[in-house]
Amino acid sequence: MRLYLLFLTLFFCSISFAQNSITGVVTDGNGQPVAGANITVVGAKVVAITDFDGSFVLVTTQKPPFSIEVTSVGYVSSKMLVESITQKVKVQLNAEETKLNEIVVSASRAPERVLQSPVTIERMGIREVKSTTAPTFYDGLENLKEVQFNTSSISFKTINTRGFAAVGNTRFMQLVDGMDNSSPALNFVLGNLIGLSDIDVASVELLPGASSALYGANAFNGILFMNSKSPFVYQGVSTYMKYGQTSQDVAGTNDYVDFGLRAATAFSKHFAMKANFNYMRATEWIAADQRSMTGGSIGHDGNQNYDGLNLYGDEASTFITNVGQVSRTGYREQDLTDNKVHSAKADFSLHFKPWENDTEIILQYKLGLGSTIYQGANRYALKDFFMSQIKAEVRGRNFFVRAYRSAEDAGDSYDMRFAGLNVNRAAKSDTNWFTDYAKSFQLSSAVLGLNANDAANYARNFADNNLSPGLPLVPNSNVTNGVLDPREARFAVGSSEYNSALASIVTNPDFTQGAKFIDHSKIYHADANYNFKDMMKFAEIQVGGSARQYEMNSEGTIFTDFDGPIRYSEFGAYAQGSKLFMEDRLKMVASIRYDKSQNFDGKVSPRVSFVYSAGANKIHNFRASYQTGFRNPTTQDQYIGLDLGPYALIGSAPENLVRYSEVLKVSAAAQDPAGLNQPATVTMNGENAYRNAYTKVSVDKFDAEIASGADKLTAAAKLQVADVNLVKPEEVHAFEVGYRTVVNNDLSIDINGYYNIYNNFLNTARVVGPYYGTVGTDFANPETAKTLDALSYRDRRIYQVYTNTEADVSSLGFGVGLSKKVYKDFEVGVNYNYAQLNFDQAEDPGFVTGFNTPKHKVKGSIGNAKLFKNFGFNANVRWNTEYWWESSFADGMIQETTVFDAQINYAIPQLKSVLKLGATNIGGKDYIQVIGSGAIGQQWFASLTINP
Repeated sequence: MRLYLLFLTLFFCSISFAQNSITGVVTDGNGQPVAGANITVVGAKVVAITDFDGSFVLVTTQKPPFSIEVTSVGYVSSKMLVESITQKVKVQLNAEETKLNEIVVSASRAPERVLQSPVTIERMGIREVKSTTAPTFYDGLENLKEVQFNTSSISFKTINTRGFAAVGNTRFMQLVDGMDNSSPALNFVLGNLIGLSDIDVASVELLPGASSALYGANAFNGILFMNSKSPFVYQGVSTYMKYGQTSQDVAGTNDYVDFGLRAATAFSKHFAMKANFNYMRATEWIAADQRSMTGGSIGHDGNQNYDGLNLYGDEASTFITNVGQVSRTGYREQDLTDNKVHSAKADFSLHFKPWENDTEIILQYKLGLGSTIYQGANRYALKDFFMSQIKAEVRGRNFFVRAYRSAEDAGDSYDMRFAGLNVNRAAKSDTNWFTDYAKSFQLSSAVLGLNANDAANYARNFADNNLSPGLPLVPNSNVTNGVLDPREARFAVGSSEYNSALASIVTNPDFTQGAKFIDHSKIYHADANYNFKDMMKFAEIQVGGSARQYEMNSEGTIFTDFDGPIRYSEFGAYAQGSKLFMEDRLKMVASIRYDKSQNFDGKVSPRVSFVYSAGANKIHNFRASYQTGFRNPTTQDQYIGLDLGPYALIGSAPENLVRYSEVLKVSAAAQDPAGLNQPATVTMNGENAYRNAYTKVSVDKFDAEIASGADKLTAAAKLQVADVNLVKPEEVHAFEVGYRTVVNNDLSIDINGYYNIYNNFLNTARVVGPYYGTVGTDFANPETAKTLDALSYRDRRIYQVYTNTEADVSSLGFGVGLSKKVYKDFEVGVNYNYAQLNFDQAEDPGFVTGFNTPKHKVKGSIGNAKLFKNFGFNANVRWNTEYWWESSFADGMIQETTVFDAQINYAIPQLKSVLKLGATNIGGKDYIQVIGSGAIGQQWFASLTINP
């Protein structure tokens, strides 16, 4: 035994004596430390990683001389000969000439170079974050190829790729450190509310197009991965401070402030922790579009049924004899909110490496709190909206297992349309207002002899303000003993009555009197992946899966969950294999995934792709892929039950049709015993919307025929029964080809083309349900004939329903991206994208595709990170053609736009700091990206980033 211990001791001593420690530092061309660089002994598997200050310690059993190789994403690899163990190694890495050689993980869930990715991929690294011309890295994503932004607010921007854009984009997924940061209730991402800060970004990867085979149901149009910095690699206290101003025609010039702090430390090689905090404050891009949503001129003078796009309260409308359709006077959006935007987000994480390998255990908590504007079917002021995520994850070189929970609280958020409606009603009920209008119209016409237009304006002034100069007082709703009641006059904006009414309404969740909505929804999610590459040599095999439960809890203000939270679940599993052939020139990747949602049949999503590397140095890379994607109907598609005033949203889950109901008033004419003899009220539910309705398009044509003098039976020929099926998952078959190359190590070329075929394309349709009668086309049938009376008397309800179209829908597009070093360190880039929708509206006249994408987009950039010592600059330009925007809030044309952004920066190595001065939309006019949202103005900012 003693002899054994002696030999064992000598064995370990010989190992320890044979180990050599090599120290060094890695910097970039500006002398700044490069954290996270890999140092490898050539011909061995020994690896070291640089710390936050660029330093490293490499322990090896080899004796000098030997060579080491230093690599880092975004830099050209460098080799150096180590001749002595006492040698202080100093390595300078030069910036990568082309981004196509950078390493990405998202395309195949395994590390690979962009050049050899089987699908189109865009990437932003630490270097690009530093040089972005936008105020934040997230805003800077708009300059990536294929990316389209839809701006609802200065702090709420939605990313989209390859068509079918929306403010609430449920077709695009966003993962932050592996967590889906979509809103549990809304099912889409709220910009960067709970994302990353500029100083904690390690990398951003974007996959345009379908990715369901690896990432599940919602990776339908694309997916964005945001990965934060490891506290083991990037340590110390970092901070940034930004100040600037925004300028918009409506809002004027206002301050912009942004601050961030990051603290990270590794207490040992086994334990580290990290904390981030960010705060931003600005003034909103005020929405002040006054175009009429009911046709006719802008303003009530000459258009008594005026409904301004960004005015609310004027949606209350009724038909008055001798006048026509009349709406109440509305309030501007800018008067119904304070137009202030702020956000605060923080995250805290603990990191454990229990063994001498790459296994890491992470506990993380993230939260975001903010006020912004969201545009859906209405415009919503999100006030102190709160969202949090908590995660536990174990990951290693070949696997990960994670579970997390997302929860949100709507805070003091409210619907601005209902705020306007109910501020009006707080002053005077709709019944009283329209009664006053009708009586004063008749009296002014008879007594004063005013023409119809002047009488209408006179009547509006009386109904709004109780003013009737030149007319005798007549009995009306707001006269008591011959004295006008001033309390029923319209509230003046800024008055104590107005402020008091608005403050009360935005805290009341009853939409008949208030505007507040409640939301305490949650998502519970778990997923896992294992790569067998170290166990199987013939191919690289991965398997994984996920499970999710939704918990909707709006207390009946959004969903039909008035009797308690609604829950439903889904799960999925996948497998992927990849293999190299033909002397590693041909790479084949194939995967398949199965997903099952509680309310729908299971779906199988296959994907197969090929990459062939031609040329002596394998620099010409051709790729082709076929994959399917699918999208389950969202929680709103299934369970929403929301009265929006002019129409109601009703989800199409079978049980939801009867859960939603409302009591509606029947017109006095229809109650006449000598006529229809209808009851005073009717109760309508989702069955009326999905089973007994006409298409809204055909009802609009019916109304036009009636207005032109046609009788009901003649006009009835225009009516079309709505054929609305309950919603089911939509699918896409995506075909893509592409080519990537690097010529002479300084010219990058990336070309791609795609063709998508959609089955069961999911969107919304507008239908009109009559209060009485059975819809049809046989108007000799008494029950069907009743629907004509209902439509004529305006006894009808407009619904927005969720459904699929049977019509053929497809899209195609292609893109070209070029970048080149042109003179010294100047780099120029340009990319072009084309997108086209193929859909015959005649196949489904009432269906809204919402493609919302310009046919042509061009983006260009020029920059030099080393214009002279420590000084760099970058500039971007974006241009797109005009395109038609469709949404549940409003339709309209988005004009052709050209936007120019630029920044200059100066590095101070002694202080490990960077000063930046930047501006967006330089010299440009205010422009819009979403019909109904505020026009985007100009913004300039100055920042100081300290990153030791």
